[in-house]
Amino acid sequence: MVQPTIKSIALLLIIIFFYSCEEEESHFINTEQTSPQVIQVQDTTYTDTQLKQVLEEEKQLIEVTRKGYIRDISGMDVEKTNPKKIYVHYMPWFQSKDFDGYWGKHWTMANQNPDNIDSNGKREIASYYYPAIGPYSSNDPDLHEYHFLMMKLAGVDGVIFDWYGSKDLHDYKKIKIATETFITTLEDLGLGFSIMYEDRAAVHAYNQEISPSIVKAAQDDFLYIIDTYFSSPKYIKHNNKNLLFIFGPHYITTQNEWNTIFDALPIENHPDFLTLWASNNLVGKNATGEFLWVDKGHLSTHENYYNTYDIVNMTTVGSSYPGFRSFYADGGWTEGINNWSIDHDAGQTFAETLNYTHHELSDFIQIITWNDFGEGTMIEPTKEFGFTYLQLLQQYTGVKFTPNDLKVALKLYKARKNYRNNKKIQKYLDRAYFYVKKRNLKRANKIIKAITRFY
Repeated sequence: MVQPTIKSIALLLIIIFFYSCEEEESHFINTEQTSPQVIQVQDTTYTDTQLKQVLEEEKQLIEVTRKGYIRDISGMDVEKTNPKKIYVHYMPWFQSKDFDGYWGKHWTMANQNPDNIDSNGKREIASYYYPAIGPYSSNDPDLHEYHFLMMKLAGVDGVIFDWYGSKDLHDYKKIKIATETFITTLEDLGLGFSIMYEDRAAVHAYNQEISPSIVKAAQDDFLYIIDTYFSSPKYIKHNNKNLLFIFGPHYITTQNEWNTIFDALPIENHPDFLTLWASNNLVGKNATGEFLWVDKGHLSTHENYYNTYDIVNMTTVGSSYPGFRSFYADGGWTEGINNWSIDHDAGQTFAETLNYTHHELSDFIQIITWNDFGEGTMIEPTKEFGFTYLQLLQQYTGVKFTPNDLKVALKLYKARKNYRNNKKIQKYLDRAYFYVKKRNLKRANKIIKAITRFY
């Protein structure tokens, strides 16, 4: 079901967002506290007595929970008026100095140094866009909580992790480990997840003599996916099979190779296997469908995809994206260079790709992407766009949440960082997280206000 009002209100949403957030804008943009200190006017929404009462009540509940009298049941139930499933493509490949001890290459590329901070408090990163929370680590549990709460509040149903195999080469092992750190929080919030395999990983494993052949490397990776990810109760299923994507294939390109790979898999674990559009002929009978990706043809590519491939695919996957502007060339990288771009157009590009009529034909929609800052396709909150994309997604999915609810998730993340060494406060923040899960955003916000007031 398409929400026809989104495109017309995209610009209005942006204006409303920046107007409503005017007082908090400096905090929203810069959470790393690198700018000069600003004198704050105390929030008088609640009295000191009211907020102290909140902390006292939560202190008692923390104690009762500790004794085991209250048990938190996982899951965050979200009602949507639009039944179309929305999955976001996610990059688990970032490292930060404060969490990992170094800046990973997806923040630095070949020539950027995040230790350099400009007069606005922004670190030098390999992107034209800047995360609302600053550059982060994919291994950080506070990040997992923040990102996944934002997704739930926007009506997202699941995450598709970009995944580079099971072998220890390049940064692939780090990506694998980071992916696995996300699963606990995903399961706790009730988000589904799937894997998108990059077949270059198998080629690199063979070239570095880690595997005896490209096919054997891919077999090992698929068996790892089955053993490690398919066992999760939140792994996404489609057509009663586990949903597995491949970005391509670009390197393993014959049906015989893919037949050999699939022959090594238990028949009961053969996935619903989706290739990049116009590529399932390379995989043969093993592929059940294709997914669309951002392309320089923009909407004409959408038109071609639906008109050409929908009738031959068992599974059709639409795509929506906010724009495309790659930093690779300016970042000094020599591979993956794209000399084209798609203007973000103040949210209109995302609105029109969400609203694209033929999406009614798709089984579900993949958002490209949650956080690929290097290619400028991120919809997570940024300095440049604020909550714009998540507001549009809220409109499309038909959730009852508002931009003010998104602010609560951001405030929770900030509080996690501001009080990172205070175990007592972290327990209060655990309670705030609990209330967000139970859709009691007002109570969660009240706890955070109380902490900010008195600590």
